[in-house]
Amino acid sequence: MFDISFGEILLICVVALVVLGPERLPAVARTLGALVARAQRFVASVKADIGQHTELASLAALKQEVQQTAAALQQQLTAEVDQVQQTVQQAQRETSEAIEAARASVDAEVAALTADASVSPEVKPAAAVTPTAAEPVAEPAAEPVSPPAAVIDENQLDLFADPPSVSTPRESTQ
Repeated sequence: MFDISFGEILLICVVALVVLGPERLPAVARTLGALVARAQRFVASVKADIGQHTELASLAALKQEVQQTAAALQQQLTAEVDQVQQTVQQAQRETSEAIEAARASVDAEVAALTADASVSPEVKPAAAVTPTAAEPVAEPAAEPVSPPAAVIDENQLDLFADPPSVSTPRESTQ
């Protein structure tokens, strides 16, 4: 920093001793040391403040970057949610149209069968053929099926079987 050699410092000390005298030199040296320490603390404080402001600036930039990323993510999610809603609405419309087409087709079939029933009395309308809630539907009798015989493996632990009764030494002695 300064280009002062040891010899020059020694010369300054000798001149100070001659000018100030041996009585006042220790007090001046003490005061000079306190002033240098105060200057060093001030420089350290300024460095810390500059470091803190630099850190705050980087944190502010990071905060802004995070906010921009969050806003972009929110926009992307909103767009995807809107797209899914449109897809669901389109599926609902298509389903409704298919149901209406099926109803129209069924109504046309019923009308055709009703027209055929009025022409030929032998054919019963579809409503007469289907059983009502009052008429029980006869189910075919099913033959009872026996379960297959269980194969018991002595080495396999069965968690649902009854535990074997184990006699304790007290029970066997009584």
